[in-house]
Amino acid sequence: MDQTGSEHSPKAIQRVIKVRRDYNTWVANETMEDYALRFTPRSYRKWTESRVANTAFGAAAFLVLEAVGATLLVNYGFVNAALAILATGMIIFLVGLPISIYAARYGVDMDLLTRGAGFGYLGSTITSLIYASFTFIFFALEAAIMAYALELAFGIPPAWGYLICALVVIPLVTHGVTVISTLQTISQPVWLVMLVLPFVFLLVQEPDAFAGITGYAGKGSTDFDIHLFGAAMAVGLALITQMGEQADY
Repeated sequence: MDQTGSEHSPKAIQRVIKVRRDYNTWVANETMEDYALRFTPRSYRKWTESRVANTAFGAAAFLVLEAVGATLLVNYGFVNAALAILATGMIIFLVGLPISIYAARYGVDMDLLTRGAGFGYLGSTITSLIYASFTFIFFALEAAIMAYALELAFGIPPAWGYLICALVVIPLVTHGVTVISTLQTISQPVWLVMLVLPFVFLLVQEPDAFAGITGYAGKGSTDFDIHLFGAAMAVGLALITQMGEQADY
């Protein structure tokens, strides 16, 4: 067999298309690469615990939580809503604790954890789709709240408000957690003040506004009801899906 031709055959020329070249450029830029979908090398994990916690806290500070809490209060009463919130928080904490430990220790995200837990490649893809769908729903709710806030403050129609809220987020998320963390650090004091200010204003204007809050029944009951408690917990436990986002942090 003549091997001369095979020994001197020209090597295959690798074609690097523009899309791949752009991707390699983005990956080389640490302000845009945050290893959201793959193993995070130890050399990249150089942030302090306080900075990571501050960034993750921003994900738990969205306005939908206030809306969910108010809905539980109105539909199930203070007693059932408060106990359901406490029980839900405890369950989410206990479930999320081992996930957070392994994610932080080995630098893997929720997708890789799911794959390593036995769900396989296809299973991890399905769970990622669930997380993404959950995130889209919350983004839509957040955009609706912000759009109506823009309408109340500046008279901007809700349709334009949705568009503004969607476009403002794009340049932030494309630069990864680094920019999000910086924005969170800058806006955190303002958010804390605005969170407390309505309660202070209400107490000044109506000192007795919270006098009967613990006995508020809403559409539910003033006493503990196992059915109302279970219904409130079902709503609260739906938030457990956000654990995938927290693990990525």
